[in-house]
Amino acid sequence: MDLISILFYGLPLFYLVYLIWKIIDRKRHQNCYILDYECHKPTDDRMLSTKFSGEVIRRNKHLGLLEYKFLLKAIVSSGIGEQTYAPQMVFDGREACPSYEDGILEMEEFFHDSIDKVLKRNKISPSEIDVLVVNISMLACMPSLAARIINYYKMREDIKVYNITGMGCSASLISINAIQSVFKNEKNKVALMVTSESLSPNWYIGNDRSMILANCLFRSGGCAILLTNKLSLKNKAMFKLKQLVRVHHGAKDESYDSCVQREDNQGNIGFHLDKTLPKAATRALVDNLKQIAPLILPIRELLRYAIVIFVKKMNWGSTKGGPKPMINFKTGVDHICLHTGGKAVIDGVGANLNLSEYDLEPARMTLHRFGNTSASSLWYVLGYMEAKKRLKKGDKVLMLSFGAGFKCNSCLWEVLRDLDNANVWKDCIDNYPPNTLVNPFLEKFGWLHDEDPDTFSVPDDYVIP
Repeated sequence: MDLISILFYGLPLFYLVYLIWKIIDRKRHQNCYILDYECHKPTDDRMLSTKFSGEVIRRNKHLGLLEYKFLLKAIVSSGIGEQTYAPQMVFDGREACPSYEDGILEMEEFFHDSIDKVLKRNKISPSEIDVLVVNISMLACMPSLAARIINYYKMREDIKVYNITGMGCSASLISINAIQSVFKNEKNKVALMVTSESLSPNWYIGNDRSMILANCLFRSGGCAILLTNKLSLKNKAMFKLKQLVRVHHGAKDESYDSCVQREDNQGNIGFHLDKTLPKAATRALVDNLKQIAPLILPIRELLRYAIVIFVKKMNWGSTKGGPKPMINFKTGVDHICLHTGGKAVIDGVGANLNLSEYDLEPARMTLHRFGNTSASSLWYVLGYMEAKKRLKKGDKVLMLSFGAGFKCNSCLWEVLRDLDNANVWKDCIDNYPPNTLVNPFLEKFGWLHDEDPDTFSVPDDYVIP
């Protein structure tokens, strides 16, 4: 009878313990870790100096004095320096007639550089990759770019593949989300995420001001990231994903139309940046922060903010027109990793989150050194933080990105060990931040402001100083 009683009462208990253990074990294997990442740095002969930028602009026969003045103002205030990179076809003088192969070769140059380095450094064979996610927004080819990577590196036949296009500058966190979903359902996986943008087939050659801005901001770059949910690799990991939130305002016409690829009146394809873009970005940012704030901030800060809002609404101890109550994200976040969409984007996010210049420095310096490299820009910003030895074990890093649609995505990473690799910044990190971010465009081309539109012309033998 005693044995029967033990079995009768013990088996359900053992089964309950087993179920709890299974839930805990499954939860442990659902974590998403970053093992390593490698940002692409093109060769020095691809740098866009002030002088060469002037030559590229001059080659565009659709531009007149008014467009020159507009571009000068835009470039001077862009926050971009003289060491950013452009595709090879620009240096070949073929931006008006790029070939199909130009876009493919631009991507393959990045693939073979960054993927090779990150796999070799971590002693991981291409055959060990279980999941491949590639996001290149503005280049679709057949076979896909993901298929080209699989073919070149001879990856396994059962590899899970995701080739993402059209997601814009927010594509990195969308790709992370896709990998996270796989990790939640399958154990012991290694993923490779590849993020970049192909500028070769998308260089605008018209004179529409809303579309020519893209040429001033977007530059060549890319990043390859290794991720895993293997517990055996946890001790080698750099970051652990804590939260991820995505917001899409595509249903709002104003947001949808704020940045769109289209043709101008002359049939030239380009990327239109509308005047409503700042408003669309702010609206998406606010909605995203409303969702992620309760997930990452301490309760005391949420309560403080709620009380301040309540008091202001009740007008207790407050006057109309006073400063707007702001939530302090630095109470739960140590570093802010911003998308380098442009100086205005960085300034806007800084103002909305009440960030200091120290907080904004990584994004400003990345914009100055590498420009807007689309979805990969977040990783250059992260690289700057690492090169400056800012990232310490236990720190929390909040990533924020924006993209056409209109989208705002965010995620929180926990730093798992002290990081100090200079990575893509190793040749120039000691020069940052510079004494000034002013570029020499105004010095070289300021004379345009004194020209008369009715008599202006650029001599064929004019030499740019």
